[in-house]
Amino acid sequence: MSQTHLPDGHIVQADTVALPEFASRFANLASADFGAKVLSCSDEWFAAAQRMLQSAPPVFIVGKFDDHGKWMDGWETRRKRFEGYDHAVVQLGLPGLIKGVDIDTSHFTGNFPPAASLEACAVQGEPDAQTEWTTLVPAVALQGNSHCFVEVDSEQVWTHVRLNIYPDGGVARLRVYGLPKVDWHSRPAGEVYETSALANGGRIVAVSNAHFGVPFRLNMPGRGVNMGDGWETARRRVPGNEWCIIELGCKTLVEKIEVDTAHFKGNYPDSVSIQAADVTFGTDESVVTQSMFWQELLPPSKTEMDKQHYYESADLKDIGPVTHVKLNLHPDGGVSRLRIWGKPVLE
Repeated sequence: MSQTHLPDGHIVQADTVALPEFASRFANLASADFGAKVLSCSDEWFAAAQRMLQSAPPVFIVGKFDDHGKWMDGWETRRKRFEGYDHAVVQLGLPGLIKGVDIDTSHFTGNFPPAASLEACAVQGEPDAQTEWTTLVPAVALQGNSHCFVEVDSEQVWTHVRLNIYPDGGVARLRVYGLPKVDWHSRPAGEVYETSALANGGRIVAVSNAHFGVPFRLNMPGRGVNMGDGWETARRRVPGNEWCIIELGCKTLVEKIEVDTAHFKGNYPDSVSIQAADVTFGTDESVVTQSMFWQELLPPSKTEMDKQHYYESADLKDIGPVTHVKLNLHPDGGVSRLRIWGKPVLE
């Protein structure tokens, strides 16, 4: 287990502070965007526990008060005057493997918890008094207005987590980074699935540049709500092109692709192409090098502003089942969503 404190008035940005590997490679399974919700908590006198599951960076609004005191963007309990500690039970939006946690106390300075721990369980329905909880993050010291990143070593699929704060205080955001897991053998065979989707185990492996927008939005559900809800690169000033590699949720015989440039108007790519491969060896780092030589699945295709572009089997080259795809932007620009549909090839 490793722990890192990163003081910051707002959310840490990947282009300004080096994030731990798990925070840049995996999605936040505890995000309200995926349906994560607080099922219960011991106390939320000053600020509702559900706020700490928001995907937006926490904010501090000077002079904003409500009936309980200073309004805070996060979960805050009252000052405890008796023995014990506060806790909140969270249903993950996407059950999966947990790789790391961020306990973020941004803007909580004189009211942050001195310590916290995290437990997890795997149950159908909701946890109850008989539920067995497993400690993933033993009690760690917290600092005010900081990110506490803790790496987790677990290969079990979890459905719920319980955040314990000792003894009370405020947490701006709880982020539980991990990889959604899908039992493909339990699904009907021969059907077409969106295997790039985060909910189906799709994962962003690497990206060439993400100056304006984070690439993990590419395989989120729904269309982007604005230009910030997608992947956008800086303006490329040298030869070449930008790219993003996605590992599919399972080996897939691709039948359909969507590239959505929703809200990107003066900054959409001139064209896109997609390479793909059945990767059977190496690491995420070596995949980047290997991808230079992958076969072409979708030849370079002109794009338009603010539009959903669909490519059917007739537009795609027959290269067999693949596990990874590489979206190339020529030369740069922004894309809101990338969706890969196909039939799972199970071994």
